[in-house]
Amino acid sequence: MCKFNFTFSFWKNCILYTKKSEIWSTLIIDLWQKYSETELKMTTTDVTSKRVFICGSALKGQPDHGNLQAAKFLKTAKTRPLYRLHAAAEGWHPAIYQVESGGISIPGEVYELTSEQYEYLVSTEPPNMYPGDVVLEDGEVLTAMLYPRELVEKYDWLDISDYGGWAAYKAGVGN
Repeated sequence: MCKFNFTFSFWKNCILYTKKSEIWSTLIIDLWQKYSETELKMTTTDVTSKRVFICGSALKGQPDHGNLQAAKFLKTAKTRPLYRLHAAAEGWHPAIYQVESGGISIPGEVYELTSEQYEYLVSTEPPNMYPGDVVLEDGEVLTAMLYPRELVEKYDWLDISDYGGWAAYKAGVGN
């Protein structure tokens, strides 16, 4: 909403300052009418929802799927091969981080979350996980929960990058 308020104030001031010139005033009014609706829609979308890439224990069929609180499922997707995937804390949760080389594509799901759902999801993540950007195969950049590479290396957690994703790893180890 701040963006709309700023935009509205900007255009309103332009109209006030150009009232003496009929041509400029008409031009400013036309521009404001044309673009204010677009900016309002963009602001509303930006404020009320967030697209998130899920690739761990909140996937469909996994124990933490309920943490998404009925978020809208949009599609299955894969990241570009820029990441490594580890079983952190003895397989309790995944640890994903970006690498310069030797990365894999991580399969997952894309959801649309309200700001409240997103805040709840972040609050339920294990310690040290943080929201960060991931790049999908199609180039779309979304938020996902990442893990510090330094901690993965410090604890020498199992690299499960070649298992085919978190759900495949969990199915293979019987958990």
